[in-house]
Amino acid sequence: MKVSIITVCFNSAETIRDTMVSVANQTYPDIEHVIVDGGSKDRTMEIVQEFRDQLGPVISEPDKGLYDAMNKGVQAATGDVIGILNSDDFYETDDAVQAVMDAFGRQPDLDIVFGNVVFVAPEDLSAITRFYRAGHFRPWKLRFGWMPPHPATFVRREAYEACGQYRLDFKIAADYEMFVRWLAIAGLRYQWVNKVIVRMRAGGVSTSGIKSSLLLNREIVRACLENGIYTNLALVMTKLPFKLMELWRKSGR
Repeated sequence: MKVSIITVCFNSAETIRDTMVSVANQTYPDIEHVIVDGGSKDRTMEIVQEFRDQLGPVISEPDKGLYDAMNKGVQAATGDVIGILNSDDFYETDDAVQAVMDAFGRQPDLDIVFGNVVFVAPEDLSAITRFYRAGHFRPWKLRFGWMPPHPATFVRREAYEACGQYRLDFKIAADYEMFVRWLAIAGLRYQWVNKVIVRMRAGGVSTSGIKSSLLLNREIVRACLENGIYTNLALVMTKLPFKLMELWRKSGR
């Protein structure tokens, strides 16, 4: 099967080379790397062009934000399976995509495969600050604010076709709302792979402070309620002690 990996970027010159190299080094033989740039003003596109012979569609134009760019990437992708790897993230190992695709190969009825992620300090990519082992996830946990790690999730194209695009009226939780549609509403079949798939720099839009955390949790509640799943802010906030534990859980990968 062909895999499309979508990288969304904007003024990402400081980090995107790591992303590009990690995709280029994957051992899985049939990868289409789709780049969606929001009209960067720095050297982002110069770095992207260094990899041009190894890329699929490249889009560079103004957009309406992160999720609009993701939608453009999904529309441009031609793979059977789609993954999204942001421009400040990179694959943990050269066989990360192969491990995911092996899972699809073993169970052809799967719609979604996801693995684990580690968060690292931006100034020291070897310093793990949080380990998210996604094996505990179950769809019923969505009402409590839990979701699989989006950068380590691979989805069949048919799932996007059946469930629609990322919603642009969510600022930082449109990926969460999409998981609600995929797993709680459509009941898509999924499997967890016990492997670190992606290494993420800490400090992304959804983890960059109390204000962002509050907005994220409010949008999680809204994502559930608008899809007919009862929750409230108090239920969603119960996940915080467990997330704090992950800050100290840096082994067992």
